[in-house]
Amino acid sequence: MLALHQISKTFSTPQGSLHVLNEINLTLSQGESLALMGESGSGKSTLLHIAAGLEMPNQGEVAIAGQALSSLNEPARARLRRQQLGLIFQQFHLVPSLNVIDNLSLQARLARTENTEWSAYLLDRLGLSGREEHYPEQLSGGQQQRLAIGRALAVRPALLLADEPTGNLDEQSADTVLTLLLDLVKETQCALLMVTHSARVAAPLNRTFRLHLGQLKETRQ
Repeated sequence: MLALHQISKTFSTPQGSLHVLNEINLTLSQGESLALMGESGSGKSTLLHIAAGLEMPNQGEVAIAGQALSSLNEPARARLRRQQLGLIFQQFHLVPSLNVIDNLSLQARLARTENTEWSAYLLDRLGLSGREEHYPEQLSGGQQQRLAIGRALAVRPALLLADEPTGNLDEQSADTVLTLLLDLVKETQCALLMVTHSARVAAPLNRTFRLHLGQLKETRQ
């Protein structure tokens, strides 16, 4: 579902070139979950953004469901993201002026894949039934993150990319959100790549990789 081949990324700084990623190779299959760990500044989020086509590598190739991103222009990459990807971030990125049901359905409507039965099912699984008309400011942090997960899954993505999805939550809320996320990933059989700093959060996923000094090493299979 996701293939990264020889991915390298360098940034220019006043002190010279900063090599963040060095010939990274990674594959992720349908239904598989993978945790990406590493110290702050190691390039985890950069790698996730490259996997999503939000940022292009200096070298290497990214393919999603067999489609090479380098063969697509930016509008085509944006279309692929809408139709094939679900993105979850540490910050919830909900639209304040939209209520719960409209936030949930936003990406699916843009991708023209909205399914009202699936949306209703997600609301129930997310514990947000009866709150359809509420706005983000009326929800707790845990509820907002559950809504962000629902928005990402409403399109039924082939690939789900999550950047520290429990990082802003207390431990109890984080556990609830993580369990829900993994249950829904299993139900939909999408592939999951999650960036996390927490070994506890990484533990339930199928595999764990660590990024260090631009190199990627599998630490658990």
